[in-house]
Amino acid sequence: MCLAYIKKMGASFLAPSLFFLPVSASLSLVPRVLKLILLLHCPHSGRVATMSKAGAMDLATGLGGKMDKSDVLSAVDKYEKYHVCYGGDEEERRANYSDMVNKYYDLATSFYEFGWGESFHFAHRWKGESLRESIKRHEHFLALQLGLKPGHKVLDVGCGIGGPLREIARFSSASVTGLNNNEYQITRGKELNRIAGVDKTCGFVKADFMKMPFSDNTFDAVYAIEATCHAPDAYGCYKEIYRVLKPGQYFAAYEWCMTDSFDPNNETHQKIKAEIEIGDGLPDIRLTGQCIEALKQAGFEVIWEKDFAAEAPVPWYLPLDKTHFSLSSFRLTAIGRLITKNMVKALEYVGLAPKGSLRVQDFLEKAAEGLVEGGRKDIFTPMYFFLARKPLSENQ
Repeated sequence: MCLAYIKKMGASFLAPSLFFLPVSASLSLVPRVLKLILLLHCPHSGRVATMSKAGAMDLATGLGGKMDKSDVLSAVDKYEKYHVCYGGDEEERRANYSDMVNKYYDLATSFYEFGWGESFHFAHRWKGESLRESIKRHEHFLALQLGLKPGHKVLDVGCGIGGPLREIARFSSASVTGLNNNEYQITRGKELNRIAGVDKTCGFVKADFMKMPFSDNTFDAVYAIEATCHAPDAYGCYKEIYRVLKPGQYFAAYEWCMTDSFDPNNETHQKIKAEIEIGDGLPDIRLTGQCIEALKQAGFEVIWEKDFAAEAPVPWYLPLDKTHFSLSSFRLTAIGRLITKNMVKALEYVGLAPKGSLRVQDFLEKAAEGLVEGGRKDIFTPMYFFLARKPLSENQ
C-alpha cells in the first residue's frame, strides 16, 4: 500500500533532493528519501498523496512498456545494435523496423510523457506563445486543413498515446481512430481517453501502418504527425493511407526530413543524422523531395507543401537547447534534464526503475543534441508539412 503511494509522487519531492548533491551522495540518500516519503504519505499519517501527471514514479514504472522489467537491459542492447553508432546499418533497420520501433517506444514512452506531455511532437511557434499553446495550434491547423466536421471518421496514423487525437477530436467534434503498433502506448492512450471523456467517439487499433486492417475507402480524412518517418518505405506507407482514404478526401502530415542543405558527404551532417536516428527509432531520414515523390507515386495529388521550420519566429528546437531556460518547460532545460538523469540513476540503483533505464535516457539525450544541431544547421526539419488529395477517380 505504501509503495503505491510512493508511485503516485511526482518529481517535485524526490528529484530536487538528488540534484543538488554529487551522484554518489544522491545514491546514498535515496533510501532515506524513500523512507521519508513513506512516513509522510502512507495512509496512517492522515495525509493524502497528490498525483502528479507523469511524475517521477510514473516514469520509473512505465519504462519498458509492456515488456518484463528484467528484459529491459537486453532490449536496450538489441535496440542500440540496430544503429550506426553501434555497428548497425540501414538495411537491417528497414528489415526489422517493426521490432526496432516497438522496442524504442517501449523504452522511451514514459520519458516522452514525463518531459514533453501527451503530444509527442514539435510545433511552429510564435513569439510570446508557450510550447503547450504552439503544440495545440499545430494540431488545430491540421484539423482546419483537412476540413474536419462533426461526424467525420478520421484516422491518426502512428498516434502515440493519443494527445493530438484527443485535441483534434475536441476541436473538430470528429471521431478519430488512432493506429499504433505499440501495445503499451495503446493501453496508456485508452486510459487518457477515458479521463478526457472522449472514449465513446475515439479509439485505438493495434496494427502496422504498412498493413492496415481497414477496408478500402473507409476514412473521411487521414493525418500523421511526425510518425510515418518510422516507415521503412514512404511509398508503401502512403499507398496504404491512399487505399483506406475515401476518394476526393485529404491526407495531411508533418514529416521528419533532412532538408536540401543536408550533405551526405559531410561527416558532421552524417553524425547528426545518426544521432537523430538512434534517439528517435528511425530506420532512415528521408529528404523532403523523396516524400513528395512517394506521395505522387502512391496516387495522391499534392495540394501544397511547406517546411514550417524554415520561417518559424521561435526555433522549433528551442525547448531542447541547453542554453535556453524556461519555467513552463523546466523538465526540458539543462537543469531539468540533469535532475532527470540523477533521478533515473537513483531509481535504477534502488531497483524502482529497471536496469538499462539510464542508457535509455542517454540515447534520448544524444537525440536531443542531434536535433538541436540539425536545427541550427538547417539540415533537419520535424515539420515538413504537406496536404494531399486522393482523386475522385483513378483517371482524374
